Amino acid sequence: MQLIVITGLSGAGKGLATRHFEDFGFFCVDNLPPMLIPSFAELLERGKIGKAALVVDVRGGEFFPELIEALDDLEGRELDFKTLFLDCDDDALLTRFQETRRKHPLDNGGGLTDAIARERELLVPLRERADKVVNTSRVTPRELRSEIERTFVSLEDATGLLVQVESFGFKHGPHASADLVFDVRFLPNPNYDRDIGHLDGYAPPVIDYVMRESVTQEFLGKWQDFLSFVVPQFQNEGKAYLTIAVGCTGGRHRSVALTNWLGAWLGEQGFRVKTSHRDLARGAHNAPATPNAGGSSLAQSQTFEAPVLGEAPVLGEAPALITDEDVSFTDEDVTLVGEDARR
Repeated sequence: MQLIVITGLSGAGKGLATRHFEDFGFFCVDNLPPMLIPSFAELLERGKIGKAALVVDVRGGEFFPELIEALDDLEGRELDFKTLFLDCDDDALLTRFQETRRKHPLDNGGGLTDAIARERELLVPLRERADKVVNTSRVTPRELRSEIERTFVSLEDATGLLVQVESFGFKHGPHASADLVFDVRFLPNPNYDRDIGHLDGYAPPVIDYVMRESVTQEFLGKWQDFLSFVVPQFQNEGKAYLTIAVGCTGGRHRSVALTNWLGAWLGEQGFRVKTSHRDLARGAHNAPATPNAGGSSLAQSQTFEAPVLGEAPVLGEAPALITDEDVSFTDEDVTLVGEDARR
């Protein structure tokens, strides 16, 4: 029996997330008063509902203070209970509310900026106890769906800490949802080598270029020492998900190679690991037509199991690159995001 509580800032996309959970077969309830949450949990325990998602936020008004007590009640039940918190930067929230012209639930005449600040303060206890935090400032509907699927759906029967390692490129924006961020731009950059610059971090020549340097080997040793101490501490605290982001300039060479290496090493330490590459497909549009050494191209945010340490990863059938059609918003997408701004 699985219960996901969806919460977060108004306008951060809780409505869109709810629709994604519905697509994955969850029974979803929006804006359930906190005092009714224990009764709903009893339905789950009696087997009436297999898996469900509840949306709770400041729209509960005078009942909102009771939410923490209700969540504490859920912790003591025989449920697979997790909390998803959707965050968003202030500038993105302001833009969304201004575009949709909807009223913020806490705006009583003091202005939108003040309402967002007060809501953010009220939600601090919920954010701190969340199992998964996703910042939706630069996340597309498709990426949010993928994040929900790999976190709450694909691994719904698994137990223990899940470590998600993701590469990214700083020039495409910072990683907004990571618990730990590592900047590897100090390492030698294969992009400036004419012979291998068009390849990506899966290609053996690129991996060799990055790994052969003494500074890389020294960094890997210190990285292992640090994570060997830190990751178990997150696990001991009962954290269900740990996101580690590895960033280089473009997100195609150094960060990809090191993300794959780290995923393999963490797997050897006994942790459940998922690796993905946020910006790998971006540079592929400008790369030569020749495929990389592995004979494949990865779509953006593609998720795969960590490869075995020291071996080239096997990806199977190569997915198609993202096209303009894939990343463009439809009228329906825009409408959905607009509706979310009232939450």
